[in-house]
Amino acid sequence: MTGTVVLAGSLDRSGRWLATHLAEQGWDVTCMSLSRSEWELGGYRGLSFRSADLTEQVETAEAISTENPDAVVHWASLPSPERHAGMRIFENNVVGAYNVLTAAGRANARIAWASNESAYGFQLAGEPSLPEYLPLDEEHPLRPEDPYGTSKVVGEQIGAMVARRYDVPVASIRGSWVQFPDEYNCLDARTNLATGAGNFWSYVDVRDVSTAIERAISADFSGHEPFIVSAADNYLDEPIERALSEFFHDVPDSCTVSGTDSALSTAKAQSMLGWEPTHSWRDMVDDDEFAFP
Repeated sequence: MTGTVVLAGSLDRSGRWLATHLAEQGWDVTCMSLSRSEWELGGYRGLSFRSADLTEQVETAEAISTENPDAVVHWASLPSPERHAGMRIFENNVVGAYNVLTAAGRANARIAWASNESAYGFQLAGEPSLPEYLPLDEEHPLRPEDPYGTSKVVGEQIGAMVARRYDVPVASIRGSWVQFPDEYNCLDARTNLATGAGNFWSYVDVRDVSTAIERAISADFSGHEPFIVSAADNYLDEPIERALSEFFHDVPDSCTVSGTDSALSTAKAQSMLGWEPTHSWRDMVDDDEFAFP
């Protein structure tokens, strides 16, 4: 399936990958953000830019209504409270999600948006803790202790509201730590288990994120559905059960991950979207073909 899509939000590295991937797959992509940053869109067919402040409801609604897209992808949020004030993160993320998702619903567009694994509450918790079971799936309770994770939980509730109100499909993409072909930062984090313990040493390649989003706005489902998007393996160079025991001094009572397994299950995305991750740090190469300037 192809058509017209509004990519609302950041044109940072992951946004660029997503925009160009959708254009290369035949979508007519309008990138919508307050600023086009330093990236030149003109070098790619099927890409255009429209300026809009996504925290302004009327401006966002008018812009999306004018575009009248088949699909809307909301790919904008402020990251962890380590870099921004908590209230600023929460307000920006929730207001932006509300404005974009409700405008998309009124336009009868299919919707995918950037939720996050932080919604579970382990990533930025005050004290490290284990989930009730591993691998984590979409049914596990969401218990965030921070403004970023909480904004994602609220965003998913907004998505569910929009799906009910406007009868459009909404996919909340719970992405893991995004890596790039020319820069796998997760490998540097292996020297300190504490760095990745909040997501149990999971990651995902940006190319797999891009294909997951494409599938989410093309697949046949109804209502609101969350989907974990993660690599099939973890990024450690030791068995994950050993790392769990070493860092947490325990493993969940129900734990079926071992060896190189990811702690995040992508079974639902595979079943409902026909998507599965195909990239791993194990076969990653530093290739100029994949690098953005």
